[in-house]
Amino acid sequence: MLQLLKAYKIQLLLVLSLLAFYAAFAYDLERSDFIKLITLYAGLFFISFKLIQLLKVDFKTLMVLAILVRLVFLVAIPNLSQDFYRFLWDGRLIAQGLSPYLLTPDAWVQTGNLPVAQANELLNGMGSLSRQHYSNYPPVNQFFFALAGLFAGKSIFGGVVVLRLCIIAADLGVLWLGRKLLKALKLPQHQIFWYMLNPFIVIELTGNLHFEGVMLFFLLAALYLLHSGKWFFSAVLLALSISVKLLPLLMLPLLFQFLIKPDRPSSESQHFWLYLKNNFAQALWRLSRYYVVVLLVFALSFLPFLNSALLEHFTATIALWFQKFEFNASIYYLVRWVGFQVKGYNIIETAGKILPLVVIGILALLGFLRKNSTTIQLFGVLLLGSTAYFMLSTTVHPWYIATPLLLSVFTRFRFALVWSFVVILSYSAYKPEGVEENLWLVALEYLILTGFMIWEFVKNQKAAAF
Repeated sequence: MLQLLKAYKIQLLLVLSLLAFYAAFAYDLERSDFIKLITLYAGLFFISFKLIQLLKVDFKTLMVLAILVRLVFLVAIPNLSQDFYRFLWDGRLIAQGLSPYLLTPDAWVQTGNLPVAQANELLNGMGSLSRQHYSNYPPVNQFFFALAGLFAGKSIFGGVVVLRLCIIAADLGVLWLGRKLLKALKLPQHQIFWYMLNPFIVIELTGNLHFEGVMLFFLLAALYLLHSGKWFFSAVLLALSISVKLLPLLMLPLLFQFLIKPDRPSSESQHFWLYLKNNFAQALWRLSRYYVVVLLVFALSFLPFLNSALLEHFTATIALWFQKFEFNASIYYLVRWVGFQVKGYNIIETAGKILPLVVIGILALLGFLRKNSTTIQLFGVLLLGSTAYFMLSTTVHPWYIATPLLLSVFTRFRFALVWSFVVILSYSAYKPEGVEENLWLVALEYLILTGFMIWEFVKNQKAAAF
């Protein structure tokens, strides 16, 4: 009895400490105070995963705790990211019946007609980089921004609360679907809390208002429906996921084998290429119908904003991420260093064109050659594909890692958990006078990550086929 009482006291102390740490993170932290940031983050990581370990058989308590830590941020203005100012700007334009894709914020200033409330506050908040570019957020993402514009069109604080409630709702959807899928795959259900109670997710999504969580809700729903054999609704939800963030577009080639597999297993289906050869027409139909629905629904999501300039402005802005912007990269920074030695200047424009082609090649190889006819195998391939993409990207903001982290929950690989911890080192770039990366810390981040990945792949080499 005394031991049980002592255990409860320890758990209560950990919970109170967790909430106190989150409160400090939300209301008493400057982004440029890196020592305080990383200390709080390390403490949150330790406490969170200790609680998961202690309470892994008590799903309801962990669920309540996941909700509580998000509510800590409910009325906090994001202190690690300024992106939400652009979200509110776009949403208020839509609420006024204006397209966020037609003019840059700076172009609106030049017209002398600022069409939204608190325009100057939003412009100053989003910063000069965002102001000079067209919006790069797809239509479904814009829908959530529009909700903030409709319900809180004259209050930045109110807009933040609306956006945050949307993100929290999506996280609860991930919790619900994740538990169902883990149960269906006969995996431990508490593993979903590696995502839900991960401080990285709570801070970057609920705290900083990044919409990766909404994208992942639609993606996970699509994969769950695909697992259940409901291909049409899966395709629709995958299209919605792409229309929040474009990343799931890269996953289409990775679905190749899973989409083609027969509904009823047979001895022939154990040999995928033999099955494909003998049932080519049926396989082609399964593949094409899914891809057509995905691409059609995604294209239709742009209809409310359709005009002659939409495609030009949207694609030009997306291209900037590959050929102009660079942050927290890994392989690309090595390529850039070689470029400086050989060419004497930054070769990002050339590398930004070649690296995406390399990514496409890797995704094609994974989709065609790596066995992924079961749901667990599919999650493994999606994890490897998304990891390859980010390892070859020129820009890897911390919140991007949410995708491999969630996918890893349904596999036997844990390197994404390590990544979600060490990615905090990228915040060392933010200083009071501006942004300047510490490449030694970037190198440390990726050395730890790749070291763990290599160790894990070697350790699981016999089970690497999932």
